[in-house]
Amino acid sequence: MSKLEKAAAPQRNSGKALLGDKLNRRIISMLREDGRMAFSEMAQALDVSEGTIRNRVNSMKASGTLHIAALTDPKVSEYQTEAMLGLRVAANCQPKQVAERLEGIDEVVYIAWVSGRYDMLVEVLSDGEGALVKLLETHIYGKSDIVDVEVMTRLKNFKNQFLLKRNWS
Repeated sequence: MSKLEKAAAPQRNSGKALLGDKLNRRIISMLREDGRMAFSEMAQALDVSEGTIRNRVNSMKASGTLHIAALTDPKVSEYQTEAMLGLRVAANCQPKQVAERLEGIDEVVYIAWVSGRYDMLVEVLSDGEGALVKLLETHIYGKSDIVDVEVMTRLKNFKNQFLLKRNWS
């Protein structure tokens, strides 16, 4: 399994079991509010030991159920141009091959194999229109593994919600 597949693969077996536990769901809810919350603070609020919280968090992280990361607001990022690329992959290629070729490009922030009009959706954040054009000319247009591309640039963001809103308590 490639690095790309490992990062994107859902951890179905162990993840479902860990999320099914009420204490774990409450821990996740608290970490959603403050990803740096001290284990001692969570333990006191949940009436369990600090060691229990530490073990639960470490187990969820090890299984891939929980990832703690810093998120930046796209509205205040330094990127000036955002585009979604709809790609049709050549008949003799697999989407996985295209994804592996594109995953190392810094401006590429999202790659998905999808059903419907396109084979893949690729989200790109760039420093401006010139940088987007350069990326397209260098990595997309004229490549034998891509037969068609539609470039959809963002005109206005109405909603960008990275985190799923769910009451885990």
